[in-house]
Amino acid sequence: MNNQNPIFIPGPTNIPEVLRKAVDMPTIDHRSPVFGQILHPALDGVKKVLKTTSGEVFVFPSTGTGGWETAITNTLSPGDKVLAARNGMFSHRWIDMCQRHGLEVEVVTCEWGEGIPADTFEDILSKDRDHKIRAVLATHNETATGVRSDIAAVRRALDAANHPALLLVDGVSSIGCYDFRMDEWGVDVAVTGSQKGFMLPPGLAIVGFSPKALEAVESAKLPRTFFDIRDMAKGYKNNAYPYTPPVGLLNGLKTSTEMLLGEGLENVFARHHRIAEGVRKAVHAWGMSLCAKSPDLYSDSVSAIRTPEGFDANRIVSHALNTYDMAFGTGLGDVAGKVFRIGHLGSLTDAMALSGLSVAEMVMADLGLPVELGSGVAAAQEHYRSSAAQARKQAA
Repeated sequence: MNNQNPIFIPGPTNIPEVLRKAVDMPTIDHRSPVFGQILHPALDGVKKVLKTTSGEVFVFPSTGTGGWETAITNTLSPGDKVLAARNGMFSHRWIDMCQRHGLEVEVVTCEWGEGIPADTFEDILSKDRDHKIRAVLATHNETATGVRSDIAAVRRALDAANHPALLLVDGVSSIGCYDFRMDEWGVDVAVTGSQKGFMLPPGLAIVGFSPKALEAVESAKLPRTFFDIRDMAKGYKNNAYPYTPPVGLLNGLKTSTEMLLGEGLENVFARHHRIAEGVRKAVHAWGMSLCAKSPDLYSDSVSAIRTPEGFDANRIVSHALNTYDMAFGTGLGDVAGKVFRIGHLGSLTDAMALSGLSVAEMVMADLGLPVELGSGVAAAQEHYRSSAAQARKQAA
């Protein structure tokens, strides 16, 4: 594959050159004060991205999956009951992890393409008068289907039911891409990773704990060693890790948060929305539809695009890679072969997005789909041009 082309999988994302250089650093003594000058600014930067002043951040050498395990093992005990919606591959995998850890999971099954049904959660929580449900799991952005759920609505459901359950949120493909308000939404554990909105290589599980979640850690009985945040917290006090830290990736995380905050979080969110909206306009121009059932569910991180009935969407992904050296995402689980995915998160510009859309059009035309060359690109171009004109007008 030609590594000069941008990628359009929904993570790992394109890595800016400044972050590639930040990760590529000489070996240092990770037990020296120099490491603290990397570690603590990185943790403080993540707190700002999560929009928390009361929470604590822990970063493990792992991925988002390790972040899920950190969330449940540090707050729950064997046999505890949790509530979750299964509306895509990643919510399914988190449910599976809970079951493997001996937790009882009440699963609300949704059609893939739907968001988390907050009203159903409220009804279940209201009936749980003995408060047997210890945690509610919510996937903010379901990467497999391109669906964004309303985490504030899930918090309102908990509050309306007057229920004390912890709110654990998978923000792997949302945090750093669009608005996430840990404190305001009452999120108790927020999970993300380095390879999406933070624009880094895979290798870091990034987890935020609220004061309520930190209190739950002391009574949690699920086994944990590598992912024990108490050991990590002790290490942080001494500018260290309880084991060898991934220094280069942490230096990259420090630089990444500086970039995000320097751009301005609201500007980062607006950029993701603008680029995503251009992709959606292209999809409409192609005469296709998204997996997400309604516009309020559209993700600003990834679009899962339905192909015509009977057409194997995986052909688009393989043809794009083999013929044009460009990577798109395949469908997963229930939508495997039914959708292909365009990731539009992390380090991306309008011009980069247009290159992906133009290749997608060529691929579909090559494969005999009724897509007019230039139609989607023109729709996206018009959106990006009008957005740029509006921005210039506001700046004047």
